[in-house]
Amino acid sequence: MGYAELMERLQSLPQDKQAEVFDFVEFLSAQCVKDQGQAHGEWSDVEFAAMAMAQALRGLEDDPVAYTLSDLRERWQ
Repeated sequence: MGYAELMERLQSLPQDKQAEVFDFVEFLSAQCVKDQGQAHGEWSDVEFAAMAMAQALRGLEDDPVAYTLSDLRERWQ
């Protein structure tokens, strides 16, 4: 079964059954994460901090703006 067929079948279900499918998918997803040992609760503080910093800074390497000393309002002495 392909993605299109799956989506078609899902959309043909009543809302309450679609919610059941969603809950089941969430359950399976949590089980897979748990089996892989990658649950957020199992991350060390260092791992989580590194991931958070990477997410916060993503895309900045493509920032075309080049800042110079003249752009500073205040300078650390």
